[in-house]
Amino acid sequence: CWALMALLFVGGVMNVLWIAAIAILILLEKTVPTGRALPRISGAVMVAIGVWLLAGAG
Repeated sequence: CWALMALLFVGGVMNVLWIAAIAILILLEKTVPTGRALPRISGAVMVAIGVWLLAGAG
């Protein structure tokens, strides 16, 4: 959770839409009764995007 809060701060300095998107993700992870599925899926998506950006596709 602390990492997402850090992203909220960094994203908030750059763009209000990023704050809203990350806050909605946190809200969904805390309230939707999917167990550990949603956090694992969102984490995998973030890792995949990071690898894609490091590979030079961004």
